[in-house]
Amino acid sequence: MTATATATTRTRSAPSRPASWLRVFAALVRRDAQVTRGELGTLIAQGVVMPFLLLYVFGKIIATMGFVDDSYAEVLFPGLIAMVTFAAALQSSAMPLVIDFATGREIEDRLMAPVPTALIAVEKIVFAALRAMFCAVIMVPIGFLALGGLPYPASGIPLAVAATVVGSLVSAAFGITLGTALPPQRISAMYAMVLVPLMFTGSAQYPWPMIDGILWFQILSLFNPMTYFSEVMRAALVPDAVEHLNPWLSMGLLLATMVIFGALAIRGFCRRAVA
Repeated sequence: MTATATATTRTRSAPSRPASWLRVFAALVRRDAQVTRGELGTLIAQGVVMPFLLLYVFGKIIATMGFVDDSYAEVLFPGLIAMVTFAAALQSSAMPLVIDFATGREIEDRLMAPVPTALIAVEKIVFAALRAMFCAVIMVPIGFLALGGLPYPASGIPLAVAATVVGSLVSAAFGITLGTALPPQRISAMYAMVLVPLMFTGSAQYPWPMIDGILWFQILSLFNPMTYFSEVMRAALVPDAVEHLNPWLSMGLLLATMVIFGALAIRGFCRRAVA
């Protein structure tokens, strides 16, 4: 069965009531959740090993050696939450989608669902974001173990949660955009050309205002949406420890990026679905 024929069949059978679409949407989410249950160990390992080692080595061991201040770990932790969440959403959306469109079997089953194609793309974005938020939650016990506690104000938790939700959606939408644009043979290049630069130019390891002595790198970081995610997390959790961008400006830019990448992701998904 071709993708075009599948899309035609789905369009003819799609119910007209949005309430029916929501039931199908929920069923798609449940199906993805069942698949993820089998990968739970891998997901936890991905969300635990690297951030724990980064936080412990840079925040504790290097601090003990006197190369950084003891308070660096507390400043690093909010940025690591942003980095882990962003990476998890990107990996959970881009790679599976490239594989789905390459093999055809999984994506054809979804395209036969009686809902608009755009809603299937939205489900992909939402579920990848949910996986990323799960990784963000895992960071809480990691921080407690590595830092010996979580010395952050409770008043900043609502802003941190809001930033995590929006940041996850931004990265998931970006991942879908990449997944619909990259051919299968180029997916390995995503790590070298996209993921690694994003992780190291997103202000996760450093507060953005404090790199004003390296102007070109500071400007480059402004083009990375993870920068605004990291800066909001610092504004929420360590508001007085270091300089940071205005959190409402950062949230506004994150929301705008979410809308832009969301539109590109849906457009790209619909285009690939009928190609």
